[in-house]
Amino acid sequence: MLTESLLRQLDSLYHEGVAHDAGTGVRRERRLNITPDTGRFLYQLVRFGNARRILEVGTSNGYSTLWLAAAADDIDGRVISLDIEADKQTAASAQLAAAGLDHCVTLFRVDASAWIAAAPDDAFDLLFLDADRSRYAGDWPHLQRLLRRGGLIVVDNAISHAAECAGFLDLVAATPGYVVETLALGKGECLILKA
Repeated sequence: MLTESLLRQLDSLYHEGVAHDAGTGVRRERRLNITPDTGRFLYQLVRFGNARRILEVGTSNGYSTLWLAAAADDIDGRVISLDIEADKQTAASAQLAAAGLDHCVTLFRVDASAWIAAAPDDAFDLLFLDADRSRYAGDWPHLQRLLRRGGLIVVDNAISHAAECAGFLDLVAATPGYVVETLALGKGECLILKA
């Protein structure tokens, strides 16, 4: 549930991330958080779609994870979140514990592509991709396999980093059985429905 306490925590974490990112040019050190409107949108998607099995690729400091976890917790769902950076996973773990949402999230510090390749078929209702965009095209065969029919993939930065997403989104658009739409929300959210 989006309690006042959680909304305050999200607001504080978002602004901390913006301030932090303004002070560093090193990409690996940046938070690169989604926007608050994207967070609300993810919350709505999970709730409306009753997406109980969620995979997030790119945990960072846990800002988007909190939005997904709050929605998942409301419907007895679970979130698995992947990130290669230990310090980001540690920060996310602390944020989830502070929000009382750590019980519905499993954090893995792994290479996301390797984890995705080993994941079982039809394991997820919703995938949220917010990591190294250059790897999405290589992950596409596995992403298709682990998403259930009727499931949804949300790709962040589809407008702000359109050139980096173009190859992957062209590949998706050329794959039969998927409905693709990009929304001018936040940094651009591409929705990929497995029809």
